[in-house]
Amino acid sequence: MKRYLVVCLGNIGPDYEGTRHNAGFMVGDTIAAEAGIPFKSCRYGDMAVVKVKNVEMMLLKPSTFMNLSGVAVRFWMNKEKLPLENLLVIVDDLSLKFGAIRIRERGSDAGHNGLKNIALELGTQNYARLKFGVGNDFPRGGQIDFVLGQFPPEEQKELPEKLKRAAEAVKAFCLSGPAFAMNHFNS
Repeated sequence: MKRYLVVCLGNIGPDYEGTRHNAGFMVGDTIAAEAGIPFKSCRYGDMAVVKVKNVEMMLLKPSTFMNLSGVAVRFWMNKEKLPLENLLVIVDDLSLKFGAIRIRERGSDAGHNGLKNIALELGTQNYARLKFGVGNDFPRGGQIDFVLGQFPPEEQKELPEKLKRAAEAVKAFCLSGPAFAMNHFNS
């Protein structure tokens, strides 16, 4: 059985629940809920192990806060002895319109502190990521308030459908590979 570490980025605690910065957590929650698998507390986070066909996805929601996500990623990659190509990081992205998905096999951190720390801890930027668009409708200097803010009501109505599509993209990545997932889900 092929195994993947799917790291769902977000910040822990009730203050951050439902914020744009927790889009990664929300995608992971969607996958686990569809499978009826609860998250359980583990080292450096909460994990739900979901099996789809011949693939096991270890969904990890790090408890290290966003800017230290790499600590959790490095620990679980080493513990499970997984190669880099079996890592997928789900992250919110300001450069994409709300709900848009972009899967990349590697890339820069684009100023995202979670991705920056993962690259630092792994010693490379050559790991796959699924970026979930949260839009960028904020005034100059308002980026932090925007990402730590809630989705507005009109987006909240569409959010379950967008999260379901992202969950399908994660499964496609693990089952059929990055090229297939990019061709079918990048918007």
